[in-house]
Amino acid sequence: MGFAIISFLVAFLLIASAGLLIFYRDSIQDRISAALYPRTKKRTMSATLEETKQVIGGVVEHFEKILPRSQAEISVVQQRLIRAGIRDDGAVKLFYGAKVLTPILLVLLALATGLSHIGPLFVYTVCLGIGFLGPDFWLGRKIAKRQAAIRRGLPDVLDLLVICIEAGLSLDQATARTAQELVKAQPELSDEFGIVALEQRAGRARSEAWKHLAERTDVDVVRNLVSMLVQAEQFGTSIGKTLRVHSDTLRTKRIQEIEERAAKLSVKLLFPLVLFIFPALFLVVLGPAVLVMADSFKTFFNH
Repeated sequence: MGFAIISFLVAFLLIASAGLLIFYRDSIQDRISAALYPRTKKRTMSATLEETKQVIGGVVEHFEKILPRSQAEISVVQQRLIRAGIRDDGAVKLFYGAKVLTPILLVLLALATGLSHIGPLFVYTVCLGIGFLGPDFWLGRKIAKRQAAIRRGLPDVLDLLVICIEAGLSLDQATARTAQELVKAQPELSDEFGIVALEQRAGRARSEAWKHLAERTDVDVVRNLVSMLVQAEQFGTSIGKTLRVHSDTLRTKRIQEIEERAAKLSVKLLFPLVLFIFPALFLVVLGPAVLVMADSFKTFFNH
């Protein structure tokens, strides 16, 4: 009797295991692969985030059709987006969609928080104005931040270029190697130098590729660098010496800018010193004396 019960339980477990393997085979394989290869889970999460981003971008892109615009305006916005480091195909549509969607969200927020009761016309006008101009301000701030990072990191990048060139690499190979080595230290310049290397590999002339770099970044020090490289290529001078001299010049210019800011600091501190510190100082120093004098005069006139 006991043997029959054990045989029945074993047969039941085998049949149940076979059913689970047949009906839940995909889920079991996913769990096994997730346990053996943890990177697969990360890829799935990244894919989910990418799909969510695409859905949000698709919703925003529907609003961009409401705003009228010309082809010249689109080209200007696209150039600004490139200078900010945004090179996606749908970036222009997302930008115009944000200019339409942000005012609507601000108006709804004003309605939800009750700010519209203060002055409906004023609040709605401010919300619409800030929402419409907000993406432009954000993009301008991002461009300025990227250009400042390019100015700060250009001397270090030029030093690495000089090292690569003096090691025997050509300018094209040195540019590609610099772009690979500075991905984490200088991501902005690494991105721009990578584009220069790709353009040169595609068959574009070296001078044109570097001129496109100056147009994309719109930074004065980069324009000076490009003009020096073009002249060095035309006249056959040493590129390594040219880059070294330009790097030293940039560092000297940076030191001069810091000294200029330090010299202006005393003049800039004059206004908060007069408006905020001196009144408080006068109140602390002369306040007790004024109170004593007031009491003395009060006593004198009473007598």
